[in-house]
Order: sequence, then C-alpha cells, then structure tokens
Amino acid sequence: MWRLSPALSIGFLIAYIDRANAGFAALQMNHDLGLTSSQFGLGAGLFFVSYVLFEIPSTIIQARVGGPFWLSRIMISWGLASAAMMFVVGPWSFYGGRLLIGAAEAGYFPGAMLYLAAFFPPKHRSVVMALFAVAIPLSNVLSSPVSAALLGLDGLLGLHGWQWMFLIEGLPAILLGFSLVFLLPPNLGAVRWLTPEEKAWLRSELASEAAATRVPHANVWRVMFDPYVLLLSLAFTGSVGVSQALSLWQPQMIKEFGMTNMQVGLINTIPYALAAALMLIWSRHSDRSGERLWHTVLPLGLSAVALAAAVFVHELWLFVFLLCLTQIGAQAMKGPFLGLTSIWLAGPAAVVGFAQVNTLGNVAAFLTATSIGFIRDGTGSFQLALLPLMAIAAVACVGLQTVARRSAMQRLPLSAGAEGAL
Repeated sequence: MWRLSPALSIGFLIAYIDRANAGFAALQMNHDLGLTSSQFGLGAGLFFVSYVLFEIPSTIIQARVGGPFWLSRIMISWGLASAAMMFVVGPWSFYGGRLLIGAAEAGYFPGAMLYLAAFFPPKHRSVVMALFAVAIPLSNVLSSPVSAALLGLDGLLGLHGWQWMFLIEGLPAILLGFSLVFLLPPNLGAVRWLTPEEKAWLRSELASEAAATRVPHANVWRVMFDPYVLLLSLAFTGSVGVSQALSLWQPQMIKEFGMTNMQVGLINTIPYALAAALMLIWSRHSDRSGERLWHTVLPLGLSAVALAAAVFVHELWLFVFLLCLTQIGAQAMKGPFLGLTSIWLAGPAAVVGFAQVNTLGNVAAFLTATSIGFIRDGTGSFQLALLPLMAIAAVACVGLQTVARRSAMQRLPLSAGAEGAL
C-alpha cells in the first residue's frame, strides 16, 4: 500500500486541482474575460466531454503498453494543458482549453484503479481505493487557500492572478509525470519487495477473484452495456455529478455571501477536510464489516437530503453546514463503491468496465456543471441550481436500494466476497 498508493494518490490530487482550479480562477477570470455564468458553466463542463470520449480508448491502450508508462504520459499531458490555460482570452479559447485538459487527463482514474486492482485482493481494496480517492477532497483542502493566494499575484509581471494560478498549478503534474515510470513497477513479477511465495499467494488470490467475477470477459460493447456495469455507472453518477459540479461552482456560491477571495479559500476547505477524514473512517468500517453495497447507498442518500435542504437556506453558516453533509456523502461512498466495483469487475472485463463506469459518471458531471450556469443566469439563484445535483444523487441512491432489496429477498450476501447473480 505504501509503495504503490502515494505516487498515484498525489497524481490524482494534482489532477483534481488542475481540473477544478477554474472554479477559483472564475473569481477574477470571468470579469477579466467577460464570461457569463452560462459560458463559464459550459466551458467547465466541456472538460468532461473530451474526457468521456477518450476515457475507454485510453484505458485499452494502457492495458497494452503498461500502467506506469501510460499514466506518466497522461500526467505530463494534462500538466502542459493546464498550464496553457493562462493564455485563454475569451469564451472560445476557454472552451478549447477545457476540452484539451479533458482529453489529456482521460484514463488516469480508471487506469490507476486497474493498476491497483492487479496488486490487492478484494478484502483489502476499500481502504486502498479510499487512500487513492481521498485525493479528491484533499485537493480542495490544499488548493483552496493556495489558489486564493495565487490570485493575489494579480499584476505581477503584467499577468493576471488567475494566469499565475494556472501556470504554477500545472507544473507539479509535469514533474511527477516524468518520475512516475521510476516509482511504480510495471507488474507483479517486477516487484522486488515480495518473496516468491508471497507473489504466488497473491497470484492465486487474484486468479480466484477473476474466476468469480459477475461480469464475464466479452467484447468491448457487451462489457460496456452489461447490467452490472450500468448499475455501477448509475451509482457513480450520483457521486461524481455532485462532487465535480460543486468543486467548480462552490467558490462562487460562497463568494455570493460577501466573502473576500481568501475567506472563500479558507471556508471552501471546511467541507472537504471533513469529507476526507470521514471517507477513510467509513471505508475502514466497510472493510472490517465486509459490506459494500449499503456503505455506498447511505452516503448517497445523505447527499441527496442535504442538497434538497440547501435550496431553502440563505445563511452562510447553515449553507456551509449542508455543503459539509453533501461532500461527506459524495466522498464517503467512494471507498466502498470502488471496492464493490473491483469485485464485480475483475479480469479482462475490468479494462473496459472501469472506464465505462468512470465515463458515465463524468457524463453526469458535464450535465450538472453546465446546468448550474444556465440556472444561475436564468433565475439569479445558486440555491435553485442545486436541484439537478439533488436529483442525480437521489436517482443513484434509489437504484442501489432496489438492488439491496432484491438481494435481501433472494437472501444473497452483500459482502466483499458475495458470489452468485442478483
């Protein structure tokens, strides 16, 4: 865990900083470039369009050329694209820059999941996956005050603060990308810290898992539209659609309460810091109990309820409290969910399956991120703009509850080792 997870987790943290820092740039950039909320929302959402288009092809290429090499290429590419955002001059160049970052980053998340699944047996994966996915809330904890501070460089050497922010925050991905091929072994056979006996045991565990997978190996299209893959995708839309949209829009929502940029940066860290801590605790509880499905359903339900309540709130402290509950739910489900995903998708089916789940999750993120901008321009209210997020979390929650009820009626276990068809 400590030899493989840190580099990938730091890379994912950087990825989320580079995809979401447009939310902080908007505090200055929208005024400097004359962007409306609708234009910003569309540009923010276009990231997910190119990300979705290149997600599955990127993951298939990784399966052929090797994880460390391909993940390194992805990281270097998105770092360059993110730094190039400093050159945008209007809505069309903003759209093009976001499309470029999405295409460059496509495949990193499912590729990292696929890589980690080749080293860890199922019963250990919830915590391992959570240590990777905890980079999502941590990225906002770290980047919120840093991005706010970088906006303060406005005017230095004739550049706007948001230009400095894009340039400086794009560099870490490039540097880590060049070192990734030296930090990660290409496969289990190349690992030097395990004995031959330990490698043989691990291969046996992984082979047993592949034989029991719910999604059999088939061609790309059959795996993409397998019922279990679509169900997992539905669940992931609830989390990704909520968390991604908020990462792009939350700073502007807080700003509307009359906060300075630095105050926005500090307040914005609170929901993500709580979510990061509870995400690890919830994932460890899932591993200890061996239960995955309800550990995914309950946090999604919490997010849906909190978002529904936020529509009627107009006080900063109460709005931030509901944002905390929303982020806790959206992030805490990820560890158990990724553990469940790695059980239902094992062996060759995992290559396409992981990518499909993440792809459809990011389709939801495009819809939610874009809809917030149009609703904000049309109604003048960020509270009403939260309704699509509530709806998508509720739909995902209901879908998983249906599976849970059906499993209970058939008396099927919902643990990490559950076998059989639902």
